[in-house]
Amino acid sequence: MLRQRARPGKTRPGNPTVHPQNFTGGEGRGPGGCEDGRGLVQLVAAAGVLAVLTVVPGPDMAVVTKRALACGWRDGLRTVGGITAGVLTWGVLTVAGPAAVMAASAAAYTVVKLVGAAYLACSSGVLHGGNVEDVKAEDSSAGMWQLRRSNHALLLIPIVLIVVITAVDQLVPEDVHLGPLLVIAPAITASFTGAWLTGVIGTLAVAAQAYIGWHFGVLFSRNVLVQILALTVLSALSVVFCLVRERRQRQLAQVRSVAEAAQHGLLWPLPERMGSLQIACLYLAAEDEAKIGGDLYAATRIAGGVRLMIGDVRGKGLSAIGEAALLLGAFREAAHRHATLPDLATTLDHSVTRYLADFEPTAEAGERFATMLLLELPDDEHVIRMISCGHPPPLLLSPNSALTVPGLHPAPPLGTTETGPEAYAIDAASFEPGDTLLLYTDGVIEARDRDGRFYPLETRVAQWSKSGPESLLHHIHRDLLAHTRGRLNDDAALVALHRHGHRRHGRVIHSSGFGHTP
Repeated sequence: MLRQRARPGKTRPGNPTVHPQNFTGGEGRGPGGCEDGRGLVQLVAAAGVLAVLTVVPGPDMAVVTKRALACGWRDGLRTVGGITAGVLTWGVLTVAGPAAVMAASAAAYTVVKLVGAAYLACSSGVLHGGNVEDVKAEDSSAGMWQLRRSNHALLLIPIVLIVVITAVDQLVPEDVHLGPLLVIAPAITASFTGAWLTGVIGTLAVAAQAYIGWHFGVLFSRNVLVQILALTVLSALSVVFCLVRERRQRQLAQVRSVAEAAQHGLLWPLPERMGSLQIACLYLAAEDEAKIGGDLYAATRIAGGVRLMIGDVRGKGLSAIGEAALLLGAFREAAHRHATLPDLATTLDHSVTRYLADFEPTAEAGERFATMLLLELPDDEHVIRMISCGHPPPLLLSPNSALTVPGLHPAPPLGTTETGPEAYAIDAASFEPGDTLLLYTDGVIEARDRDGRFYPLETRVAQWSKSGPESLLHHIHRDLLAHTRGRLNDDAALVALHRHGHRRHGRVIHSSGFGHTP
């Protein structure tokens, strides 16, 4: 049954007639009868008032100033754009007709005010409401706060839809019914926010549907009651969907926290300072949601210096964690027990070989191995000693912007052949105070852009030779992701070491090929 609408007449109550003489300068004066002096005085006075109104900050000016001071000039410009967009939107609505409807109908204007009040209540709930878990999550993650802010802005979409549908429904012909379209509001709200706000939007949609029926005098007709009931059921289903989704998100967050704790337990973060060394590290896992993969690094203090290792096991992502965990554990245990680097390298090689003999899949027999770079940095010598087991050489940056690649005599990767200490050659290089040593895995230098070109690490690092360890890794991180368009095909790890102290005159020449002496 179609509802019968009692539409108000299109003519508004008569406005008082405005006569031309009301615009004259006074009795007996024509349009040009105003004296030039008085007109100039009025113009100056009006300009002064406008200048004062422009300088005195209003609500918009206060919001812009607050955002600019608190969040920077970019957020201030975004705020200006938002205010401008709001003014333009109101102008478009004025031309399109809904503004005229609200001006002519007190009921329509009341609906707009109620919807605005509901929006403010929703805003207050988003900013100050929620349970303790929501507050903790918001405090612990800046990204989550940004997401909440974006959801807060998206909340305008369903509210505007409710207002527009309610207002336009009063303008269309009697046989056109737009009320059922109100179901769009709670449906799209459920896609970006939680159950509470979805329920609020659903309630507003049901109230708007009831208002449309009341406005046309058919609120208790069968057609309108069925529409209200259907809208209520669909809104309730949207709320249930949000509750189920939030429960799954909490379970996923718990699983992620356990996984992150396990991964951090395997790959301990390096300390910022070890003796005279300032250390910074960066790990980029190839798999989504993973914190570590097949690349690894570790450092430990020994008597009279520091030992450090960086390595890369065959494979990437979570499938390579087993070998990486074995190598990390073996290094942490053996680094204090062996006096020389060749003895340490031999122990690590035997550990990897035993592991592969027990756990290597038959289909991959002989194909699994690990590359590694062992380093020893004495406290009383400005030198660095290295053993490479098939690993790329480090980059040495000097304060004078010079970049050096120490020469290495690499041994075979770990796990390929069982060898003794005599197979490992110690390569030494000068490492003076003020120098920075950059260690990396092949995931960095083998990263490709969309044209297949490798990442030019040496060329890029030479531009940031005077940066500190953290700043250097920050530059590389940003530049590497830009080179690969944010997607790495292999795990990547970097460690930057900077030596503090007084620089000596002259430098120790680079030497290599020191064999093991018992």
